[in-house]
Formats: sequence, structure tokens, C-alpha cells
Amino acid sequence: MDAELPRVVLTTTASVDGRISLGRSQRLMDDRVGRRWGTMAVPGAFTDRHEQLGARAILEGSGSLVDVDAPAPEWPVPTPPDSALLRDHPPVATGSERWYVIADGRGRVDWKFTEMDGVRLLLLVCEATPTGYLQRLVDLGVGYFVAGRDRVDLREGLRKLRANLGLELVVADSGGTINATLLREGLVDVLDVVTLPGLIGGLGAPTIMDGPELGEDESPILLELLDVATNRGVVRTRYRVLS
Repeated sequence: MDAELPRVVLTTTASVDGRISLGRSQRLMDDRVGRRWGTMAVPGAFTDRHEQLGARAILEGSGSLVDVDAPAPEWPVPTPPDSALLRDHPPVATGSERWYVIADGRGRVDWKFTEMDGVRLLLLVCEATPTGYLQRLVDLGVGYFVAGRDRVDLREGLRKLRANLGLELVVADSGGTINATLLREGLVDVLDVVTLPGLIGGLGAPTIMDGPELGEDESPILLELLDVATNRGVVRTRYRVLS
């Protein structure tokens, strides 16, 4: 792994058939969806693994917060020139903060909070992100890092998180698209999967790893099993990512 990058542990919770949500437009943060998903869960079974890992940053994509096909709001034209916004705006940090890091290159989330339970909001954006959205982040006092041109470059974003905030460990707990990008770009050190005793099905339901199909010259990502634990029908498997 690149010494300039933080260690990345990809955590996910899935049904036995690998689904991580009930459907393409059914976000688990929606209370009604969450209740249905929760019928598979076992109270207290591996629910504290983020605390066990001790990471100061959780990485997610905007798809965890808005519908997958939702367009970006029409942000007002900002008053500063674009060049003033299309540069990093690092947050003021002391080194002990916890961060909720969201990759949102299209500016789709209209934020209503900047901190939750002591965890501060931080964005990864790109050069193509609407400047009105960046102005909104500045107005809210939310820091952001510009990584990539047309879309968020997760490798560059992770590198900036380590260089600017000293983050040595990042937990990625996102959807199948970002999971696929992280894994295929060789950015994940450990895959941590909690499998719930239930089946969902559905061709469009998000899975642990979505994204484009493998090309004819591409091979599966290989894993090495680290350990397996069970708790009343729930199974936790941890793998080292080899390639």
C-alpha cells in the first residue's frame, strides 16, 4: 500500500445474497426502509465494530443520503471567483476530531447539519463540483478537499485526509459503487463483512460491490480470510485484500 495513504477498512452489512439495501432507491437512513431491513438484524450482534476499530473518520458517498437518481439542487451563482473556491478548504483541526467524510462530486446533498454527536462533517469534491455548492459549504463552515477533475478521485482524497488531518485509519462504510472503486483501485486493506440471516433478491438491489462488470482482461480481487465470528445467526468475516 502507498505509505502516503491511510489504512482503509471497508465495513459493510449485507444479506446472505450480498444485498446491502432493499432496493435501488431504498436508503437505509429512511426510517421505513430501516425498519424492514432491521427484521434481519440481531440486537447487539457486531453493532460496535466501528468503535472497536477506533477510526476517526468514516467515509461514505452521497448515495447514502440522497436517492441514486436525485439531481443536484440549483445552487446560486457564488460571489467569489471560481478559482477561490476550487481549492482545498481544510477544516480547522486539533488532531483529535472525528470526521464524517462524504464524497459528493456533483453537489447533491443540501446539508442541514455540520456536526452530529461530536462528529464533524467534511467533504471530498472535485474540480467539476458546482461552485455554488462549494460556496454553500464555505458559508456553513464545512471544510472540503478538491480531489480529481470530473469526479472525486478517492486515492487523492484519502492522501489529502492523511496529509492534512493525520488520519492513519479510515473506515469506508458506503454503497456498492464506492466500494467497487475503492477495491478495484487497490485502496482497501481489510474487508469486514457482517452477514445477516436473510434474503432480499432483486436485480436492481445494491450489492456489496457494484460498478461496471469486469473486462475480459480483468480478474477477481483476491482475499485472504483473517477470521470468522458468529453471533446468533449473524456472521462476521474479515479478509485481507490481496489484489
